[in-house]
Amino acid sequence: MTPSYLLAIDAGTQSVRALLFDLQGHLVDKAQVPITSYQSPQPGWMECAPDAFWQHLCQAAQRLWANTRVPKAALAGVVLTTQRAVPVALDAAGQALRPSMIWLDHRRAAHAPRLPWWWELAFGAIGMRATLRHFQREAEANWIAQHQPDLWARTAHYLLLPGYLHWRLCGRMVDAVANQVGYVPFDYKKGRWAGAHDWKWHALPVTRAMLPELVPAGTVIGSISAQAAQDSGIPAGLPLVAGAADKACEVLGAGCLTPEIGCLSYGTAATFNTCTARYREVTPFIPPYQAAVPGHYNTEVQITRGFWMVRWFKEQFGQHEEKEALARGVAPESLFDALVGAVPPGAQGLMLQPFWNPGIKWPGPEAKGAIIGFGDVHTRAHMYRAILEGLAYALREAKERTERRTGVPITRLRVSGGGSQSDAAMQITANVFNLPCERPHLYETSGLGAAIIASVGLGLHPDYASAVRAMARTGQVFTPEPAHARTYEQLYRRVYQRMYERLQPLYRDIRAITGYPSHD
Repeated sequence: MTPSYLLAIDAGTQSVRALLFDLQGHLVDKAQVPITSYQSPQPGWMECAPDAFWQHLCQAAQRLWANTRVPKAALAGVVLTTQRAVPVALDAAGQALRPSMIWLDHRRAAHAPRLPWWWELAFGAIGMRATLRHFQREAEANWIAQHQPDLWARTAHYLLLPGYLHWRLCGRMVDAVANQVGYVPFDYKKGRWAGAHDWKWHALPVTRAMLPELVPAGTVIGSISAQAAQDSGIPAGLPLVAGAADKACEVLGAGCLTPEIGCLSYGTAATFNTCTARYREVTPFIPPYQAAVPGHYNTEVQITRGFWMVRWFKEQFGQHEEKEALARGVAPESLFDALVGAVPPGAQGLMLQPFWNPGIKWPGPEAKGAIIGFGDVHTRAHMYRAILEGLAYALREAKERTERRTGVPITRLRVSGGGSQSDAAMQITANVFNLPCERPHLYETSGLGAAIIASVGLGLHPDYASAVRAMARTGQVFTPEPAHARTYEQLYRRVYQRMYERLQPLYRDIRAITGYPSHD
């Protein structure tokens, strides 16, 4: 039997999925295990034992084998894509020393040690000293070294989550260049660990010996070990291919290979991305990430609490729809879409700015979310629509910033992630951007992007352009409604774009009075 199927493991924030793809991009079978092992020892903390991620991966794979008719002999290889910025500290024997902090964790290092005077002078000269301090306080390695110094002294290996899972799968500490998103000493422009004299080695307690070998996406990094095969059911000896981070894989899986296509991800974090061969910082001094396609970059702008806000709304105000959907045997999303449809575009003047998490430069560290324009006509349906509209406004702002910095007009939009399954969200996005919004042919775009990487790495498709043509297609397209687009244009230009600047002084006062948001 000629191996013609690819196993993609997608370890996201909410679940781990084992996905079987063929070489035409069809999702043949799927198994999903929700991640229920997160812990919050203190308010704002969020962590998970690394071994729990491994157990979820094994459970997902075993469920897949129990329910698929595809024989294991038909598998050509396996590839991983995971949530980003989840570090794993291991001892010299490769055993995890502590739970991993998840990217949503709010804890901060207690202090930021000063760098050598020449670096302090350089950062001061370009007005980036506050950004440097933000980097140092956000870095999980600094928190561990300051609060658990004995444990840090035993740390021999410092990996991100995909590197750890590679270690468990094939026994090698190797990771993909396109997985390096987090507070690690990485050179985003050159796609390698930072040079010997880079400031990051002074800002972090990490040494080069702690870090894994880096390889380009698509590299075969090893084969599944006998122990991993026993645990997961993935065939021993199956090639393991280096993948890319989940957002990078989403961009690829949505078919976004060139910079005139904007890729919106409506996930827990909402992002606006393009893929380009040119290094361009959309936010000055904030680097683009390495793309899934080697030698390319993703010009990402992120709204950290993206469709997390939709989940929050459903948990706080959507019990009626959840109960009704269960009684009627329909998806809750369909009823929430009906909720949106009961309110006119613009939510009768209710405007939301979705900065539920502070930023670094835009928005700044003082930023908070805001909803303005309340009146006695407003209901929870208006609030729900305002959330969708506010996210679309923020991502349109990211699009325009990307166009200014790259000089490339964005003429097409692809929307992926869980939120893309909402027709209401898709139509609002088309109207706010006044551009057609294309939904990929399947929802699992991160897994599909990983499978595309594996197909090229294993020589099953000759190059990325060919693989995308064969495996990534456009599904439903939502076109702008001219009257609604005009309403959104005025609200965006005359209200939304002025909100943050007007509210920023008040956010600073809130932080000074209450201490929140804090970086300590």
